[in-house]
This record gives sequence, structure tokens and C-alpha cells, in this order.
Amino acid sequence: MGGQRGRLISREERELAIELINEAVSSGSRIMSACRSIGISTTTFDRWQAGSIIDSRKGSFKSIPQKLTESEEKQIIEICCSNEYKDSNPYKILADLLDKGIYIASESTFYRVLRKNSLVNHRGNSRPTNKRNPPPERKATGPNQVWTWDITYLKSNIRGIFYYAYVIIDIWDRSIVKWAIHDREEDSLAQELFKCALLDNNEPNVFVHSDNGSPMKGVTLMALFYDLGICNSYSRPRVSNDNPFIESFFKTVKYGASYPGKFPNILIAREWFASFVDGYNTSHRHSGINFITPQEMRSGKYISIAKNRNKVMLQAKDKNPCRWSNNVKQLPIRHVVYLNPTADTRITISKKIKVAV
Repeated sequence: MGGQRGRLISREERELAIELINEAVSSGSRIMSACRSIGISTTTFDRWQAGSIIDSRKGSFKSIPQKLTESEEKQIIEICCSNEYKDSNPYKILADLLDKGIYIASESTFYRVLRKNSLVNHRGNSRPTNKRNPPPERKATGPNQVWTWDITYLKSNIRGIFYYAYVIIDIWDRSIVKWAIHDREEDSLAQELFKCALLDNNEPNVFVHSDNGSPMKGVTLMALFYDLGICNSYSRPRVSNDNPFIESFFKTVKYGASYPGKFPNILIAREWFASFVDGYNTSHRHSGINFITPQEMRSGKYISIAKNRNKVMLQAKDKNPCRWSNNVKQLPIRHVVYLNPTADTRITISKKIKVAV
């Protein structure tokens, strides 16, 4: 058939259909109505009259020349389950068969046939990989809606001894809500940190995200969240991108020029960290919030700043329009931040950015 696809129809079927349609047309019926009555199109009728023997109609059975026959699929299963190859994967099996001058199908086809028959399973003494779903998407349109927190170590002058910085950050305005430095990791210390943070912010109905460390899952902290009705989520193991805001802050801390690297004692560590956080909240122009300080965002000045910047840009274009080949860049008046956005949300955000630019 020269690689053609479709179900072969008998000459009798084709001739009977053509005869019935021609008879209907000679009786005064339209070709389209006659073809519709027997379930074919006028194109199919013309093709059959021209001598085609392929049924190319939508939904008809298609014969695929590349598809394996049942006997070939059975042969693949028998080979893979044989004593010789039962401990080999399809790549090794195919290589060995080729050395013997035998070719049945590709490695992907081997896997497809094995999966179809539920024969692909984890083997060996290693622990099977567990697929973990990403944490839920969270949307913040204002302060105290979504907090993320984590603990990072700070080196001391004594090798092997560290101080631990507990930090809570609000993803909407990037402000450091609360922080503390201790000489150990403990869930009771995390509980005290959150008690102070919630009290300072009038106990908001906030969502909390964190990593999978033991202080984050400690009974004491979980009891506090339960009592206050706070919902929380965790990052996947060894996936830092699930908690990007706090990880970005820690990088800003440790890669800044003012970071000393090591601290003589915990009091100096606290003093330096307090100074850094104050500067970060009040004077650091954050790229994630359009180069506005976290304090300005938190105090509600974002809208007026964004409107003023947009106005200045439009006035500049009016004075010298030839310098702009595209629309003037405008800051969005409504600031929205997503934690662990889904693929659909990322596409929507990218489209909005393109339209704005």
C-alpha cells in the first residue's frame, strides 16, 4: 500500500455505496444529502468514484505500519522476563541482542510494552524514588498574608561552633518581620519567635511556609499554630526553590560586603544582625518590589510612589517622544506576589509583564 493508512474497504462495499448515491441523485436528491444518509462526505464519495480503496474518514480504523504486532509484543515480554535478561534493563537487552544480530524494537518501545503490561518496577536494594508534589501556591496582595521563615548558621571564631539566625520574612513587602539569634536549633525557640511576631502584628490570619527541618516541624511550634488556627506548608526535601524569598535574603546577608564572615561571640553577632536588618528594612531598595524599601511598602506608600514614577516617565516621553519606540514602562499600581506559583500562574504573569512593557 506504499505506507498508506486506513481500513481497506471491499470493492463490493464501495460499489454498493456509489450505486445507492447515484440512484438517489437520479431520483432528484442532492449529492450531499445522499452521502450524509449513508455516513460519508462528498469528498469521500468523489474519492471512491476515482477508485480509492482507503477509508480515510475521521474515526475509521487506522492501520499503523510502524506498530508492533501482538506476537512481537509477546516476544519482547518473553525476552525481558527470561532468566538471561530478567536483571537487565532494555538498554542492555537491546545492546546484547544487536551483538547477536537480532533487532526487535527500540529501547523506548521496550519500555512502552513493559509499562503497558505493568512490568516496570523498582528493583535492587536502593530506596525507590518518591515523587513529591510541590507545595501549594499562595498569593499575597498585602502585608501579613504569607510569611516564610528559615534558620541559617553564622560561623563563630571557633571551628565547629555556630550561631543560628531565625528569620521570618513577609513575601509581599520583603520586610523582616522578626528575627533572633541563638546558639542552637530548637522548636521552642522558634515558638517564642512566632509568638513575638504575631503579637507585634496584632495576630494576623497569616499563612506560614518553611523548610523541612526539625525545628519547623517541632511539636511546640505546631501546637502554637494549631491554637491560633495558622495554616502552614513545607518545602520538598532538598528543593531550595520552594522557599525562595528567605533563601534570597540569606544570600543578601552573607554575600554583602559588610558581612564579617565570623563572629567572636553571640552578642556581637546579634548586634551586627540587628544593624543589618534595620538597614535592610528601612533603606535597602529591593529589586523584587520595584526598588522600593520594605518599610515604604509596609507603610502603604507603594501606590503613591508607583503613580509618581509613572507620571514622571510619561512627562519625559511628552517632552521628547522620539526617544521612545515602544510604550513607556509603567509600574503596576496593584502589587501581587506569588509563593510557589503553578505553571498556569507563571504564564499569566509573563503575559502581563509583556503587555506592560
